[in-house]
Amino acid sequence: MEPERIELSQREQDRLKVVHEVEQGHWTQLEAARRLHRSDRQIRRLLVRVRAEGDRGVIHRLRGRPSNRKIAAGIKQRSLRLLQRPCYVGFGPTLAAEHLARAGILVSRETLRGWMSAAGLWRPRRQKVTAVHVWRERRAAFGELVLLDTSEHAWLEERGPKLCLIAMIDDATSRLWARFVERDTTEENLRTLEGWLRRYGRPLALYTDKDSIFQPAGAPSPQEQLRGTPARTQFGRALSELGIAWIPAHSPQAKGRIERAFGTLQDRLIKELRVAGIDHLEAANRFLEITFLPQWEERFTVPPRHTQDAHRPLGREHRLEQILSVRVARTVASDYTVKWQGQRWGVRREAVCAGLRGARVEIERRLDGSHWLRFRNRYLPLRLCPAAAPSLSAVSLRLTASSQPNPKPRKKYHPPPDHPWRKPWKRTFLLCREPDISTLR
Repeated sequence: MEPERIELSQREQDRLKVVHEVEQGHWTQLEAARRLHRSDRQIRRLLVRVRAEGDRGVIHRLRGRPSNRKIAAGIKQRSLRLLQRPCYVGFGPTLAAEHLARAGILVSRETLRGWMSAAGLWRPRRQKVTAVHVWRERRAAFGELVLLDTSEHAWLEERGPKLCLIAMIDDATSRLWARFVERDTTEENLRTLEGWLRRYGRPLALYTDKDSIFQPAGAPSPQEQLRGTPARTQFGRALSELGIAWIPAHSPQAKGRIERAFGTLQDRLIKELRVAGIDHLEAANRFLEITFLPQWEERFTVPPRHTQDAHRPLGREHRLEQILSVRVARTVASDYTVKWQGQRWGVRREAVCAGLRGARVEIERRLDGSHWLRFRNRYLPLRLCPAAAPSLSAVSLRLTASSQPNPKPRKKYHPPPDHPWRKPWKRTFLLCREPDISTLR
């Protein structure tokens, strides 16, 4: 008769060996308890079980029995049935567990990971081998360093237009502020900065890339050279007036905090917008501000090492509607108008002051769309001058030209062979006879 085959784990094999050593008298029960990190009472119980059942006595009693904490099969089927909906395609175990918790199904992400892998709903991604960069510690206080960047992505997938997400994230706490926009422009970046300033105040430094919105491409203008200031963009000029230091990033890895945040947003935010059924810009910004950003703050923000807020308040001298604007230098014409981008803007008659005509001024286009003229620390409102109507003579000429058929192009004139111009040139002399002297007398 063949002996019974028993499958033992490595731990059970080690335990059986110690029990045999104790039975043979090589070790005492205290030595065995010390080697197995158990009490001597447990060793005595194990000896009794092995003497009664043989080597099978070291096997755990719960082997082959279902766990008391096993999740019911109905919950598993309900969870997988919910995650098979089209709006949950591409969800990972972590985000899927959060959505199941909102539906009243409490399942750990590791349990859900096994279920989704077995059902073919999720496949682990291979980790990319990237270059090694020196780790940088987070800043100590909230507001010491804020990172700003833009991600152009199909945030609404095929339901809506392609949008850009301008985001700002604090380096110490990972607190986030973001806006969806149609295009990445200077005005939209200034609006995003305004949202952060009105909520938290002025940070000490702002970390961005070297896009033309933040770093000028040319040399300083003559006015900047006269003032002794470096070349700055409209965004850089606004940061200087607010007292915020600008730090340029030399590589995407240097601003890894915001890059990793975009990686999370491109996974979570896209799926949350899909589940909410959002398909246009206004609804996306409303969902982002009211629903998603509070969830981000609860889920991903961390407490800073220093509890003191490094943000500085906005003072009376910080007029955001004036600072967060686009300015250009122009010369006032004799009729108190200025030109910008093919349009003519005029100063109202009641706002005209001495020395304005022919003066060098600045046109200020604010974020609300209004235009102002800055002259000697005074702000004069501008109004758009209508384009001059074309004269009647010009209109009649255009109508006449449009009514007539297209004239035939004139051919180049070639003189004939007998043309005087083609004849050989000969010197001619005038024969003059001498006058009669008698007749002259």
